[in-house]
Amino acid sequence: MTGFGKQNMAVLVLREADDITTLLRRALDTAPAEERPGLERAMALTAEAGAVPDAELRGRWALRRMASAGYEGPPRAVAAVKALRTAERSLSLLQAVNLSKDAEAVTMGAKEDAQEEAKDGA
Repeated sequence: MTGFGKQNMAVLVLREADDITTLLRRALDTAPAEERPGLERAMALTAEAGAVPDAELRGRWALRRMASAGYEGPPRAVAAVKALRTAERSLSLLQAVNLSKDAEAVTMGAKEDAQEEAKDGA
């Protein structure tokens, strides 16, 4: 029976944070004092970016692709999956559904962050 085997994700997350950190560390080793703060900040930002989970990166990508197809509704809706498949024709239905789940997790995390900030500001 075909169609029910394990399907690979069509979205590949590329991570170059380790390579960038290595280059920044080398630059920091030979940098004059006035350049060190900027390089140290760049290393911190690279470490922060490298710590983002793959699912979050896929979710952000899916949200951007949905938006590019003109979709602005909730990420787990049937219309969201359709928008993803319209924007990226190579996605299977299963892949689009999984990406919509990643996108929903990103939006839920953003809502929770906003609620925490509102509490802290009150």
